[in-house]
Amino acid sequence: MGVQPTFFLLMALVLASCKPGTEQAIQTEQITFTKEGELSIWEGETTKIKADFDIEFAESPYETGTGLMYRASMEENQGMLFIFPEVAVHNFYMKNTEFSLDILFIDRDQKIVSLGKNTVPFDEGGISSQYPIKYVLEINGGLSDRLGLGVGDSISFSRKPSALDFP
Repeated sequence: MGVQPTFFLLMALVLASCKPGTEQAIQTEQITFTKEGELSIWEGETTKIKADFDIEFAESPYETGTGLMYRASMEENQGMLFIFPEVAVHNFYMKNTEFSLDILFIDRDQKIVSLGKNTVPFDEGGISSQYPIKYVLEINGGLSDRLGLGVGDSISFSRKPSALDFP
């Protein structure tokens, strides 16, 4: 019995598809931090500031859905503040997030009500606010413990004026 001609055709296709250098690299643009405002964290009801951050805002559905995904890192004095249109229990995950975060869940009165600490990069498991919230602050993992941030602390924030704000 001889070798079937289809065998040779199949082998030629397999070998052709294995040629080195035929893959195309997908280039992604590095996303960088853009300071859009400032945020302070206050000890409980006191006037003592525990921490100050430069922040980016996440408000649109795209921004809140993407958050800090596709970024390699963030400086210690930087964070992302999510502002939701409704007060509700919200869930977060670390899909496509390359570095650990502390997630501070904040109610409508700007008080921290729960924290998700030292999240695991790329983990798609849910991290629940456990309580109805209006805001979330994401900072580098482990930072809330180093700064002594916790439930009952409060925040205040301001937006950086943009060129659109001036006539």
